[in-house]
Amino acid sequence: MNRFLNKAIFVLALLLVGTGMAHARDQVKIAGSSTVFPFSSYVAEELGATTKFPAPVVESVGSGGGHKLFGAGMGANTPDIANSSRRMKTSEFENAAKNGVTDISEAKIGFDGIAVAQSKVNAPMSITLEELAMATAGHIMVDGKLVPNPYKMWNEINPNLPARKIVFYGPPTSSGTRDAFEEMVVEKIFGKKEGYKKGYHEIRQDNAYVPAGENDNLIVQKLVNDKDAFGIFGYSFLEENSDSIQGTAINGVTPNPDSVASGQYPISRSLFFYVKNAHYDAIPGLKEYVELFMSEKMIGKDGLLKSIGLIPLPEAERAQTRENVLAKKKLTLDDLKK
Repeated sequence: MNRFLNKAIFVLALLLVGTGMAHARDQVKIAGSSTVFPFSSYVAEELGATTKFPAPVVESVGSGGGHKLFGAGMGANTPDIANSSRRMKTSEFENAAKNGVTDISEAKIGFDGIAVAQSKVNAPMSITLEELAMATAGHIMVDGKLVPNPYKMWNEINPNLPARKIVFYGPPTSSGTRDAFEEMVVEKIFGKKEGYKKGYHEIRQDNAYVPAGENDNLIVQKLVNDKDAFGIFGYSFLEENSDSIQGTAINGVTPNPDSVASGQYPISRSLFFYVKNAHYDAIPGLKEYVELFMSEKMIGKDGLLKSIGLIPLPEAERAQTRENVLAKKKLTLDDLKK
């Protein structure tokens, strides 16, 4: 019975999008990642300034929040696009399909590193990926027992590190940056270690890690005021604020465009947006926004988004991704499992 009900809701939503409801919204609606937000906003402003279409509305609610809104159903009251600083999860895809969102295209727009940054008034710092994991993980193995992370100072982890309080301002659980950090740092170090459950990736919940919301600019401000603290956010925010903050070397590699694009910097990831293909004919400017975003003008080797921190894809991958998105290639569950 639910299958037929869902289909009926889907058809009704399409009819509403295609008729009266479309006129209630003449702007593209986008929600999701705080990391993708500055790039998406730049394209939105460019569309508004250079075409007859109003600038799309872009909300920074985190990757998880964006996928939740995007996958809630069809219709003008739902986003046309979800921005994401990690790939869509299979659970998010399945939830969207359950709610009638069954024709989605995936746009990979470039690379980004997760920067671990501090105030520029401090001496530069270099740590290993394992030391970073030991500072941020929820539990640590001590004398054969898994206990809540006991480390309060950096020199407790490694006596060669400074006698400085461990404190991080980082993304909340709704953030794709947090998902990626958990996977590429904590899980990579502890997910296969004896004594930890398989895939362990928990972040500590004491005052050493403070979730700082989806506004990465607020984290940057906190670093200026708190000289002990480190911030965790997308590389673009480090580049934009390089006058006041500096990146930390991880395994001897500092975050920069070359080290992120090559994967040499160990906390590098891809950035995405997801679009509802069924909304193209109903929402004015959606097609034009997607075309502009995927253009060489924006994401190319010398594209405008590079100037604000986006690290471009290799030319061949860029061309293939553009072709897939503009052809409205349908994302499948098998694609996400690859």
